[in-house]
Amino acid sequence: MKKLYYSILLILIIIPVRSRSQSNILVSRTAQVSFFSSAPLEDIQAVSTLGASAINISTGDIIFKVRINTFQFEKKLMQEHFNENYMESEKYPTSEFKGKISDVAKLRKEGRYVNLVSGTLNIHGVTKRYETSVEFLVKGREITVKASFPIKLADHQIKIPSVAWKKIAETVKVNLSADFSGEAQ
Repeated sequence: MKKLYYSILLILIIIPVRSRSQSNILVSRTAQVSFFSSAPLEDIQAVSTLGASAINISTGDIIFKVRINTFQFEKKLMQEHFNENYMESEKYPTSEFKGKISDVAKLRKEGRYVNLVSGTLNIHGVTKRYETSVEFLVKGREITVKASFPIKLADHQIKIPSVAWKKIAETVKVNLSADFSGEAQ
């Protein structure tokens, strides 16, 4: 299942650039996606280190994909409620961002850069456009990516029951990080 997941991810980014060399595609199989919700009664944080991502440094295409049920919480009951009641992870098993990096030429030389990335984020079956600043650290054939941006739960039709409004924030902070290296295989 895991190999199929990564194969599909790579196909999604490679198909639009079939005529280009695959040596321009860098892959991360351990992308980290986390979120933080701060509400009056409780802070909630979850992390997944099982995300997959790919960058095409010729076209600037970037994709992140994570299975919802891979998020780990401090409290198991939170994880259960997250998957069953809020994210409905059986119905909506993945979240995916597909975007374009501005000024992608910078990524072909070593250095630290902040570029805008714009694209669409699909969470809970709802796709919405986002644009955020992303930090890129380029060292040889390796690129490290870090980004942070807010998501309004209502924008993705994630409902918060009235009994939980003091425990779950309406807007959560999402963090992405990934180490890209090598070539797509």
